[in-house]
Amino acid sequence: MSETTITPVVMPKWGLSMREGTVNEWLVEVGDEIVTGMPILNVETDKIANAVEATDAGILRRKVAEEGDVLPVKALLGVMAPEAVSDAQIDAFIADWVVPATDDDEDEQVSSDRYIVVNGLRVRYIRQGDGDDTVLFIHGFGGDLNNWLFNLDAFPESTVVALDLPAHGQTETRLTGSSLSDLAAFVADFMQALDLPAAHLVGHSLGGAIAAQLALDAPQRVRSLSLIGSGGFGEEVNEAYTQGFIDAQSRRDLKPVVELLFADTELVSRQMLDDLLKYKRLDGVSDCLQQLQDSLFSGGKQSSQPGQQLNGSVPLLLIWGEDDAIIPAHHADNAPAGSRVERISGAGHMPQMEKAAEVNRLLQQHTGSE
Repeated sequence: MSETTITPVVMPKWGLSMREGTVNEWLVEVGDEIVTGMPILNVETDKIANAVEATDAGILRRKVAEEGDVLPVKALLGVMAPEAVSDAQIDAFIADWVVPATDDDEDEQVSSDRYIVVNGLRVRYIRQGDGDDTVLFIHGFGGDLNNWLFNLDAFPESTVVALDLPAHGQTETRLTGSSLSDLAAFVADFMQALDLPAAHLVGHSLGGAIAAQLALDAPQRVRSLSLIGSGGFGEEVNEAYTQGFIDAQSRRDLKPVVELLFADTELVSRQMLDDLLKYKRLDGVSDCLQQLQDSLFSGGKQSSQPGQQLNGSVPLLLIWGEDDAIIPAHHADNAPAGSRVERISGAGHMPQMEKAAEVNRLLQQHTGSE
């Protein structure tokens, strides 16, 4: 930062549908020295709350937004500048700030969703960027591509793809098979349909086990593996979550189940529960999830361990929240020699949401996207 540089702190855009956020709490004070990656303030959307982290270093000179303010994406929240910049210059900068126009419109969520038929199944996915490297995100049991809300934009130089697995999200509610090999074959066919010869795979939970299985079955398609709270590295899995998720029929039933995903249970919002219930009430969803449960997690035990069969030929990063209540963090001890293992404090089964900036930095390093 030069002696005259003024750096804005703006409302971030988390996910395709975010239009505005509520300022919950400032975490720093005027005059504080800010370093890149430092949490500056907490913002809440209708989906989840998270910390806005500094993308630049500097001195916080002004708080523009107050706690409780509801502001649009790219609204000015604060100002960073060196001490050499006068208060008058900062006042002028704030007065002249105009929320930049976005490329979004009310139909962006619809237009950004894409669909393709794979093995007779209509699959929802998103694709952004046009880089030489492809990063493919695979969500977990009961999730969808929105589980990567805070991660997809961390790879601006890559082609980024995320999909809804069969019977998840807005993909057709039908399974093409319920084994890990079936699911891995489906992802391989999805890649083939999109003309993606190979990709860096980022998988969460069940999605991690699927990615590991794909690395065994079709290693030519996998450039690296980044697995978060992954299945496939040990036997235990918390059936109170998997079966509890299937059985929950109301917000009251679902809330304690979803809270198992997070170290900070305050992140479980009413909107999050309503979105999950809307999905669960689709015809056929419960039956499909039960088939997966019976095939993959019956009795609280994982039926397949592809992670333990990896031999180190594919670069592997394992990320685990230390407070993971679904798949124990000690499963990371079963990673093949030469793997990188990172345990994140203050995070549960969803560190990509609870500690997004830290996870993103690890993913960028492992995929060579820094």
